[in-house]
Amino acid sequence: MRALILPSPFLPGLVHAPLAAALGRRGWGVVVADPKAAPASAEDLLITFAAAAAEVRPDVVLTHSNAGRYAAHVAGDAVTVHLDGALPPVGGGAVAMVPESLIERLAATADDSGLLPPWTRWWPDEDVAALLPDPRTLAAIRAQEPRLPMSYVRSRLGAPAGWVAASQAYLAFGGGYADEVALARAHGWPVAVLDAAGHLHHLVDPEGVADTVLALAEGVRGGQAPHGTLSP
Repeated sequence: MRALILPSPFLPGLVHAPLAAALGRRGWGVVVADPKAAPASAEDLLITFAAAAAEVRPDVVLTHSNAGRYAAHVAGDAVTVHLDGALPPVGGGAVAMVPESLIERLAATADDSGLLPPWTRWWPDEDVAALLPDPRTLAAIRAQEPRLPMSYVRSRLGAPAGWVAASQAYLAFGGGYADEVALARAHGWPVAVLDAAGHLHHLVDPEGVADTVLALAEGVRGGQAPHGTLSP
């Protein structure tokens, strides 16, 4: 089984290494489509993700956070499992790469060249630390996390017509993406919710997340849509 992970561009690829390793122990070949440089726009990142998909030809595409906007453009016939992230717009039109309510707050933090602070600096330190297994992991992320430009945040991306009917599943880490969970359930996707988990739960419990991803992918392939709420 070949899997391609589409990571959020706001975090370094190392965030997905434990999950990739856990899936590898289950017999999957996993590639993380880690951008080599911070994208200036959604179109830039789409080119990177599309090239990775063309090379890997995955059976399963995993998205996390902001990267959920892109899967409909690159997954093709692959099963997509969204991990606690945004989804493409339904019904036409393009949307910004972060919620509109966040754009102006971020703009106030950008430097004179338009670069944003790293993602872990957007939030209080204690809130970020609560998402991670230990201080060493936070230090490793902060040593590598990129600074994206406001041009990326303000860029917009639409979605192919009918994308919701593709082979997809959704795994939520807690309740932060309730609207996305509701949309997934409304369209009959397999859904799992890890109630007590945080946004980076695949770093905290990569083995458990890997098992849930496998179950969701199998649910899609089997034509079943088991909806459930799981506790880590």
